[in-house]
Amino acid sequence: MTTTLRVVLDQLVAPTDPDLAMASRELARALLAASPRGCEVAGVVPAASADALEALGVKGLAGVTASAIPRRELSTALTLGLPSGLGGGMLHSPTLFAPLVRHDRAHKSEQTVVTIWDLSPWTDPGSVSKASVAWHRAMLKRAERYADAVIVPLHSMAEELAERSKLGGRIRVIAGAAPEGFAVPRDEVGRRRELGVPEGAVVVDASGADSEGVTQLVARLGEGSGPVLVLGGDDETAAALGDSAVVLGQLDDAGRAAVVGAASVVVHPGVRPLYPWRVVEALVLGVPVVASESAVMREVLADGGIVVDADPSALATAVQTVLSSGDARTRAATLAADRGRGFSWREAGERVWQLHADL
Repeated sequence: MTTTLRVVLDQLVAPTDPDLAMASRELARALLAASPRGCEVAGVVPAASADALEALGVKGLAGVTASAIPRRELSTALTLGLPSGLGGGMLHSPTLFAPLVRHDRAHKSEQTVVTIWDLSPWTDPGSVSKASVAWHRAMLKRAERYADAVIVPLHSMAEELAERSKLGGRIRVIAGAAPEGFAVPRDEVGRRRELGVPEGAVVVDASGADSEGVTQLVARLGEGSGPVLVLGGDDETAAALGDSAVVLGQLDDAGRAAVVGAASVVVHPGVRPLYPWRVVEALVLGVPVVASESAVMREVLADGGIVVDADPSALATAVQTVLSSGDARTRAATLAADRGRGFSWREAGERVWQLHADL
């Protein structure tokens, strides 16, 4: 008898967030690679065109089941517990997008496991749109009632979520990783030239940081750290910075690798409890990291980066320390690369399979 793990892949046919799309794709591939004997992986998606299904980017799925409902309408239906066409069997979602309804785990082996990568809708609602806050909070309430487990990527986030929910012992920790094979591309010079990005720039990761904090940090860095660019900055950040820094929005995997791989150091000024994808990618590429003090960054970096007070001056000083000599930067880069080897989608896939077996 074959056991099928059904994975929700809505982000691959109707993406709302590039990082969630990447995580969904990489986890699905990892689950396929780690499938135990007698097990298979199938996809579950909202209503999608044949072309979208062909472009999933995940080979080896046992099949793909599409709901009759488009993603936008399906998103609303899920918050209300209405029929979705996604439920049944052993279901795993790389996000909160899943049918969180009553199911029979004891007699029919039905399971529903969902994932939360960002706690900002609960801890910092002002940083997220009102619609997103409402949706996430509604889905967490449904998860409290019906999820067999809720995954978060870090222990610090698990502690925060436990304090803010009624999930109890159903919270599990399984980290994400950089995209499989994430490396500086051969055409890195051309990519950076097209983006207007110089080699050796200080890269500021704007994820989880407010516009004012990023602006103040760039001002401090501009006093002696060389060229500065902001990765993931929004229109408000770009307007506030003007010509003081290059501001880049969302880039594809190769574009990010070309930019981050050529950086002298990556700075993460944010303190919100979210998974810092750009920091993990910097570690994988062996780029020194300086970050604001937070439980998330202490856990992610361990000994692989420098954590200082969440103050622009303290961050700028730490950057200058890293860049003070070739030896200092080489040591920081070596520690970053060592830490980067601790993140693996293959391990994540194995742990997800084990979680469902335990359930």
